[in-house]
Amino acid sequence: MNIFLDTADTDQIRERFETGLIDGVTTNPTLIRKSGRDPEQVYQEIRNIGLNDISMEVAGSTFDMVSEGVRLATTFGKNIATIKVPCTPDGLRACKQLRKELIRVNVTLIFDAAQAILAAKAGAAYVSPFVGRLDDNSAEGLNLIEEIHDIYDMQYVNETKILAASIRDVKSVSHAFQKGAGIVTMPPSVFDKMYNHILTDKGLEIFDDDLAVTNAGATAGSI
Repeated sequence: MNIFLDTADTDQIRERFETGLIDGVTTNPTLIRKSGRDPEQVYQEIRNIGLNDISMEVAGSTFDMVSEGVRLATTFGKNIATIKVPCTPDGLRACKQLRKELIRVNVTLIFDAAQAILAAKAGAAYVSPFVGRLDDNSAEGLNLIEEIHDIYDMQYVNETKILAASIRDVKSVSHAFQKGAGIVTMPPSVFDKMYNHILTDKGLEIFDDDLAVTNAGATAGSI
C-alpha cells in the first residue's frame, strides 16, 4: 500500500516527504507547466529530496517515447525513473520496448478495463485509471479499479500494480485502496486532509485539557 503525491511543486513534496509517509511522485506535462520550471530540474530536485519513484511522462511516436524514456532512465537511474506513456498503440509498443530495457513503465489515461488488460500484456509496472475524470463523465471511477483488480487477480497478473489517479478527496483514497489499488496518487491538499476528523480534534482537545489539569495538580502538590 503506497501513497504518491501528484504534483511538480518541490516545496510541497519536500514538506510532506518529511512525514515518512510518501513513497513516490507522479508528474505530467500540465503539472510541470504549472511549476514554471524545466522538467529535468524538477525531476532532479525530487530525486535529491530522497524519492526513488518519479513518474516522468513522454509523448510522440513509439520511437520518440522509447528514445526519451531510455534517456530519462539513463539520466536519473532505472531505480528512480518511471516512464509514463499513454494507453495508445504507440504507447503500448513503447511500453513493451522499454520493459525489455528493464525500465519501469506507468501506462496512464486508463478509462476501461480492456485498456488495463493490454497494458499488463505490454509489461506495465503500473496502470493508472483516472477515477475523478471518469466520475466527471457520469461513470463510477472506483468501480473500474475493482474491475481491473478482479481481472488481474483471476488471471494471476502479479507484475502490474493499479495506481489510482485523478483522486480528489479523502474518501476516494480509502475506497481506492479498498477496491484493490496498490498505489494511490493524490494532490498534497488531499494528503493533508487524510489526518483530519472532527472526533480526533475533539478527543485531542479533551486530552489536552485533562493533561493541563493533571500537570497543574502535580505542580501544586509539590509546592
